[in-house]
Amino acid sequence: MLHACCLLLVVLCGAAFADETVGICHGYGCQHQVVVRYTEGQLGQVRRLMFAATDSASERGVLAVAIGRLYEWGGEQSDIRNDRGGNFDDDDVPGKMDCIDHSTSTTRLLQLLSRRGYLRWHRVLEPEVRYFAGLVPVHWSAVIEEKNQEGEQRRFVVDSWFVDNGKPAVVLPLEEWKKGAGPDV
Repeated sequence: MLHACCLLLVVLCGAAFADETVGICHGYGCQHQVVVRYTEGQLGQVRRLMFAATDSASERGVLAVAIGRLYEWGGEQSDIRNDRGGNFDDDDVPGKMDCIDHSTSTTRLLQLLSRRGYLRWHRVLEPEVRYFAGLVPVHWSAVIEEKNQEGEQRRFVVDSWFVDNGKPAVVLPLEEWKKGAGPDV
């Protein structure tokens, strides 16, 4: 019986302290993917950062920093370190990312944080698109939704496309973003 309890403890602790991998898209349109490994030490830093949040607004603030840090660590392992905000400053460098790459990859990073219990005031949704003149899709972003017991469901984009690799993501109310809000890149 004692042996079985010890084995269970080892299995549970091993699962709790395992590195994590995430597929990060690049090359525009998710043409290429690189598997990025995040160590338990790195994820512990993200956990401490996320758990410093005291409400949904502060969670969005630290989440922007956490996403930037996760991309920075990904850049230490791959060419995504070359990615610059927007699409025009990338030139033809390897690792460049468009909004499809960012919305897909940021959603995956958010799902990682959610699985680990680091998102306490938000849930991860599917990426959203904004349109030019209401007809032509021009930009995609990852989306989170505030967990709200009163019934009002406030949604926000977590948009890492606007910034250079490793910088904090831009977090905006979804409706403002759909109307064109965000840095001019």
